[in-house]
Amino acid sequence: MKIGYACLTVGVPNTDIKTCLLKNASEEKLTELIRHNLKVLENTIDYNIENEISLFRISSSIIPFGSSPVNRLSWWELFDDQLKQIGDKIMRSGMRVSMHPGQYTVLNALDEEIVTKAVADLNYHNCLLDSLGVGPESKIVLHVGGRYDDKKQAMQRFIRAYDHLSDAIKNRLIIENDDKNFTIGDVLEIANHLEIPVVFDTLHNQSNPCAENQSDVYWIDESRKTWQQKDGKQKIHYSQQHPEKKPGSHSDSIRIEEFMEFYDGLDGRKLDVMLEVKDKNLSAIKCSNCIAQTQKIKALEIEWSKYKYAVLERSPLDYLEIRKLLHNKNDYPAIGFYQIIENALQKEATTGNSINVAQHIWGYFRNSALPSEKKYFLKLLERYERGEVSIKKVKKNLWKMAVKYEQKYLLESYYYEMV
Repeated sequence: MKIGYACLTVGVPNTDIKTCLLKNASEEKLTELIRHNLKVLENTIDYNIENEISLFRISSSIIPFGSSPVNRLSWWELFDDQLKQIGDKIMRSGMRVSMHPGQYTVLNALDEEIVTKAVADLNYHNCLLDSLGVGPESKIVLHVGGRYDDKKQAMQRFIRAYDHLSDAIKNRLIIENDDKNFTIGDVLEIANHLEIPVVFDTLHNQSNPCAENQSDVYWIDESRKTWQQKDGKQKIHYSQQHPEKKPGSHSDSIRIEEFMEFYDGLDGRKLDVMLEVKDKNLSAIKCSNCIAQTQKIKALEIEWSKYKYAVLERSPLDYLEIRKLLHNKNDYPAIGFYQIIENALQKEATTGNSINVAQHIWGYFRNSALPSEKKYFLKLLERYERGEVSIKKVKKNLWKMAVKYEQKYLLESYYYEMV
């Protein structure tokens, strides 16, 4: 089973995608942004390979205004070498990539102009995947669109619009149930008519269930029937409900106990699982480690090096508990390890704990920092203790120091992300 995440990373340096306002989208600016974003994509692919993440959704924002007339660049030609280099890395690693146009790409709209723009957007997504040289198993995921007060007519409009798409897009397009309009039953009806694959979304099915009261596994099996050999392995979307937000809102992190119940319920079914979750790659690595066939304590030790300061800031007792848990090098307590981390990260950091951790991290710079930098840091801590500045400002200063003094260990820490 491949477990992946969507578009952006958490805690990975040099992976921030850039864009600009429409009024500033000159050819020069777009060229600069595309060059930057393709480097970001390559950095992200490198990170995925290093961390054995073999399922990834590429952001639609890699090429700013990719389907808009404002972008007149032949970017697929201008950046051909860079695109091929990234594509070679993807294919050599066995990674499967996909893309997912946003909510404004509506193929079944009543307004023909909206439909025309949707087709242009699908062409852009297909062009980017083609430029990377990836095969038809690298899919474009699309929602059916709006109901417009008549679901059956809306479904028929989608079918008619699909018939006018190019074969290149048809070879990549798969459709997904959504959280408001089209249930998994509706989507399967369309897919069976068009003979295209369905990606089943677990949380959308909770928010917008089909009239039939069936389990996730039932709908996974029904969706599997729409996948052909040329489409690659069946793919689903998995997410969990945020406990404090409206139905359909993704959780901040994947709760590992709940995920393992889902995984065990699959009973060995072969499929790829795209996680839709706020902490992105963090949850992907967490879930992958917990189902790993080759279980090595080293994987948890690497994870601990990234989480340790975020945990210590919130719960010194949980920090000590994890250190004790990892003491036996012949054990592999992955689920218990992540449960303690989840528990710790739910806690509020005290001012005292935050100062203690900040001072500990400052120790990495003790012998190299300038006197002025030390003076500024100590003054910042005093101001934080008095409530004059936030811990975020302290962490920002420590991040800048880690960058300046090339402390790779600190740059890979999640401490700065969890404020």
